[in-house]
Amino acid sequence: MRLALSAVADYPLPLSPGRSANMRANRRSDTKPELALRRALHKRGYRYRKDYRLDLTGARVRPDIAFTARRVAVFVDGCFWHCCPQHGTQPANNTWYWEPKLARNVARDRAADAALGAAGWRVVRIWEHESLEAAVAAVVIALEAESGRRPAPPSDKGADRGSHDGE
Repeated sequence: MRLALSAVADYPLPLSPGRSANMRANRRSDTKPELALRRALHKRGYRYRKDYRLDLTGARVRPDIAFTARRVAVFVDGCFWHCCPQHGTQPANNTWYWEPKLARNVARDRAADAALGAAGWRVVRIWEHESLEAAVAAVVIALEAESGRRPAPPSDKGADRGSHDGE
C-alpha cells in the first residue's frame, strides 16, 4: 500500500502546483554543471566513473565523478541544496522542514568527506556557480597531486607514451 504525500505527517504541502513541479524537476545526478565538467574532462583525455557507489568503512558515498585508480572523488554541489555561503538561500516557506533538511545535507557532505579521506581518497568539491575553467583546474590539480604520489608503472611499449592507470 502506498501513502500519498499528504498522508505523511512531517512532509509540507506544496505552496503551488508550479513549485511542486519545479522541485520534482531537480535531478540527483547529470545536472548541467556536472555534465559540462564531465564533457570538459573527457575532452582532455580523462576517464572516470560517474555516480559510482563506494562502499567505505561505515559509509556509502556516491561521488558525481570518481577517478578510481587515482582515488579522487569529485562532487558538483548545488548552491541551494548544499548551502553555498555565497549563493545559498534559506526558503521562506516551510522553514520547519527545510532548515533541518539542508543542515542534514551539509552534515552528510562533511561525513562523506571524512569517510573518503580516511579511506585514502582526495575529495574535490565544486560549487555549481564556479566557472568551468576553474572546476576543471581544481580536478586536474587533484589528479596530478595523486599521480605524483605514486611512481608510474614501467612501460614496455616505449618511453614516449604515458602510463595508463585504468581510468
